[in-house]
This record gives sequence, C-alpha cells and structure tokens, in this order.
Amino acid sequence: MASPAVEGRWRWGLAAVLLGGLLVATNPGERDFEAFAGEYLAELASDELCRSDGLPLMARLVVHNCPQLVRSQRQALGRLAAASSRRYNLGLFSIYSTRIGGMDLMPGLTVPRYRAVTLAGAGQLVVLQTGTESAAEPS
Repeated sequence: MASPAVEGRWRWGLAAVLLGGLLVATNPGERDFEAFAGEYLAELASDELCRSDGLPLMARLVVHNCPQLVRSQRQALGRLAAASSRRYNLGLFSIYSTRIGGMDLMPGLTVPRYRAVTLAGAGQLVVLQTGTESAAEPS
C-alpha cells in the first residue's frame, strides 16, 4: 500500500495533467480568432469611420448607415486579420500577432497601420496590446 504522501502527489499530478489537457482542448483555433478579429475590427472601423469627420464628404453623401455597412463587412475583416496574423501555438494557449492596414481605400482615405497582440486560451480571446503605426515605421 502506498503512503499518503505518495498518493497525494499522484492526485496532484493527475489533476495537473487533466487541467493541462483541458486547456489544450479549449485553446481557441484560427476560426475562433477570425470571428473574434472580425467583430473587433468592425467595431474599431465603425468608431473611426462613422464619426462626423471619419469619411470624406462625398462618401458621407453615399453612405447612409455607416455602422451597419461596416458591421456587414466583419467576415471580410476577420479573413483579412487572419491573413495578416502570425499564430504562436504554445499548446496551453496561443498568441496572435497582427499587423494590418496602410492601404488606400480611396483618394484621401488611407487605412491606418494597426497592430495587435491577442492571447487565446481557455476558450477565450483577449486583446493584450493594440496600437497604430505611422507609415514610416517598418512593417
């Protein structure tokens, strides 16, 4: 019969293995990241573009419901974010490093360069760091 100390270590070891397996199994994948990033970018773009000085005058005359228009593009924004991200899968969790933007949408309207670091783990995605980059900074 094993001593109580040995049995206790086995229980803790088994609990740690089970917890680690649970974290690996619930590590959000790339599709989860794509959906999350699409929602996040749609919200950012809506805040940036749909304010009174966000779009050029001619575009404001054509676009009647800016927030709805931007939100309708969340899947495309998610695909763009996924294509512009690098995933570091560390088993228990993943880190996504994203750099996006810098392209001209129309004369006078350039998408700012944007970067983000996102942590994915335990079924959740959390943005850890965000920021914009000037055109002079390296991509």
